[in-house]
Amino acid sequence: MRKRLRRFAVVGLIATAVDVGLLVLLLDRGWSVVAADVVALAVAAVAARRLHRLVTLRDDPFARWIRIRRVFVSVVVTAGMVDLAVLAVLGTPGGPGRDLAAKAAAVAAAAVVRGIAYRAFLFRVIRREQDRPSERPPPPGAFRVSVVLPAYREADRVADAVARVREELGGALGRAGDVEPVEVVVVDDGSPDDTAARAEAAGADRVVRLERNSGKGAAVRAGVAVATGRTVVFTDTDLAYGPAQAAALVTQVEAGYDMVVGSRRHTDTRTLVRAGRLREVGGRLVNLATHALLLGQYRDTQCGLKAFRADVAHRLFDASTLDGFAFDVELFHLAERWRLTLAEVPVEVENSERTTVRALRDGLRLVVCVSESYNQRNVGKSVADSLLDLEEVLKLAGQQSTPVDVAIG
Repeated sequence: MRKRLRRFAVVGLIATAVDVGLLVLLLDRGWSVVAADVVALAVAAVAARRLHRLVTLRDDPFARWIRIRRVFVSVVVTAGMVDLAVLAVLGTPGGPGRDLAAKAAAVAAAAVVRGIAYRAFLFRVIRREQDRPSERPPPPGAFRVSVVLPAYREADRVADAVARVREELGGALGRAGDVEPVEVVVVDDGSPDDTAARAEAAGADRVVRLERNSGKGAAVRAGVAVATGRTVVFTDTDLAYGPAQAAALVTQVEAGYDMVVGSRRHTDTRTLVRAGRLREVGGRLVNLATHALLLGQYRDTQCGLKAFRADVAHRLFDASTLDGFAFDVELFHLAERWRLTLAEVPVEVENSERTTVRALRDGLRLVVCVSESYNQRNVGKSVADSLLDLEEVLKLAGQQSTPVDVAIG
C-alpha cells in the first residue's frame, strides 16, 4: 500500500510539473493565460492517466476509475474548469508571479474536485455492483447455517447462548431437505475461565480454544475455518441480536448475496435496550472513520451480526489479517475490492452492559489499525495485489470450503 501511495504521489508531482512547466513556457511565448492553461491541463491529464495505468495501478486489477475513459474525461474536464476559473479570478493583473501563485491555488482546488468526484463515482459503482445478487447454486455443506460465537470470559452465559441459537434459529429456519438447520461453533478466545468446557457441555457442535486472548477477529476467523454450513453467520455471545434474526440474513444469502450485514442505523432497526452514551459516541466515531476509509458509505460496519456464503466466508477470512474488533472494516474493504454482492438489513438490538469494547479508545484505534493493515505485506499480497478476479476468488473459495479441524487444548 505504501509503495502504491508513493507511486501515486510521484505521478501526481510529475503531472503537476508538466502542467505548471508547460503553462510557464506557453506564457513566455505570448499565449493568453486561458489558452496556455487549457493546453497545459490537457497534456498533464493525458500524461497522468498514462502514468497511473503504467506505474501506479499496473498491478491492481480492481482499480475501476482509471479504466473507464468517459469517467476520467468528465472528471478531468470538471476539475479543469475549476482550475481555469481560479486562475482567471486570481491571475493575470499582477504579472507572472501572480499567475504562478494563482496556478498553485488552482491546482489545489482542482485536486479537491477530482478527489470528491472520483469518490462519488466509486460509491455509485460499488453500491450498484453490490446490489446484484447472483443465481449461483449454494455451496456444499453439512448444515444450512453455521453460527460462530466468539467468546471471552463467557462461562456464565455461553451455555444459554448455545441453547438459544439452536432452538430459536433452528426453529426459524427449519430443515432444508436432508441438511440439518444449525451448527453451533464456539471459539474460546483464550479465556481464563471454563468457557470452552461449558460450551462443550451445552452441546456446541464444535468448540475451538485459542491459546491466548487474540481478539474478536482472530476468534471469528478460527470459527469460520472449522464451520461446515452452507451459510456462515457470526454474532456475539451476549446475543444482543436475538438468534432468530439471523434467519433473515440467511434467507438473503440463499437468495444470492455473498455478504449480508445487520445495521443498527437502518431506518427499520429497533433498539430494545440502548447502549450507554459513551458507547454511542464511540460508535459514531467509528462510523465517521469507516466513511473515510471505505467507499460504500455503509450505515453500520460494526454490527455484531453478519452472514456470508460459506465459500465466500472462507476466502474472506483466509485473506483477512486484523485480529481486533476492526476486522469488520477489513471485510467490507475486501468485499469492495472483490466486487462481492452485499445487503444491509435492519436488526433488533438489546445492548448488553458487559462488553469488551472500549468505545472511544477503540474508535480512535480503528483508523490506525486499518491503516496499518493496508501497509502490511500480507494484505497487499492476499488482497489488493493478488491479481485474482472474482471468478478466481470464488473458484478458490469453493476449493477451500472443506473445514480444518482445530483441536481443543
